[in-house]
Amino acid sequence: MDDHADDHEKPVETIYDGKWLRMLRRGRWEYVERTHGKGMAVIIIAVTPADEVLFVEQFRVPLGSRTIEMPAGLVGDDDASDTLAAAAHRELVEETGWEPGRVEVLLVGPTSSGMSSERIAYVRARDLVKVGEGGGVGNEDITVHHVPRERAPAWLMEKQREGFELDLKLWGGLWMIDRDPDGSPVAP
Repeated sequence: MDDHADDHEKPVETIYDGKWLRMLRRGRWEYVERTHGKGMAVIIIAVTPADEVLFVEQFRVPLGSRTIEMPAGLVGDDDASDTLAAAAHRELVEETGWEPGRVEVLLVGPTSSGMSSERIAYVRARDLVKVGEGGGVGNEDITVHHVPRERAPAWLMEKQREGFELDLKLWGGLWMIDRDPDGSPVAP
């Protein structure tokens, strides 16, 4: 018999309440949730007019390592009325210096359902125009990489061999450059 079968019926207890995260316990299950923006984040699939995939590199404290990711960010970190599309637009410009002419929210789902209530939305950015250098805001210290689309998977594996951590959501993002989540080709 599963000792945790009735955990979902137990009351939620707050173990820790921080500025960005809250740690909770329900029965014997411990997990975290974001304290703003309904626990949502966006990951942005962006390809430049030169057919280069945009990746960002930054140091991630929880891993103690530099990571390679697609541009991403929190929804509602500055404004509670923030939308998925607005957050994707803002984060792409801040992190990469590329502004999308349009964005499409593709898919929303949990990032680590056994540990966190956070959900992320894959967003495709289209009709990009270079408007700045990127690099993030404040002390984000983001390095922008423009990688030819046909080289992107091999480039990522090279970065892993060099010691970078790779966000596994990258492969879902690469797949959705040319396909919608249902597998159909992307309409122009």
